[in-house]
Amino acid sequence: MGEIIRLVSKSEREHILLILKARAICDSVFPPADPIGEQRDKGPQLLGPSGANAQCSEAFS
Repeated sequence: MGEIIRLVSKSEREHILLILKARAICDSVFPPADPIGEQRDKGPQLLGPSGANAQCSEAFS
């Protein structure tokens, strides 16, 4: 008792699944060099919209 149930629309579920699939594909092509927690501590590595040091997981965050 006391649990909150959040209803999610079908379009929102599809949106989330597409993002997860894109992250998985991106991480398979460009594997992260550091664990995720350390990446966030260093801040974004983006040089521009498609910067050379851009990380896939940062692009979708």
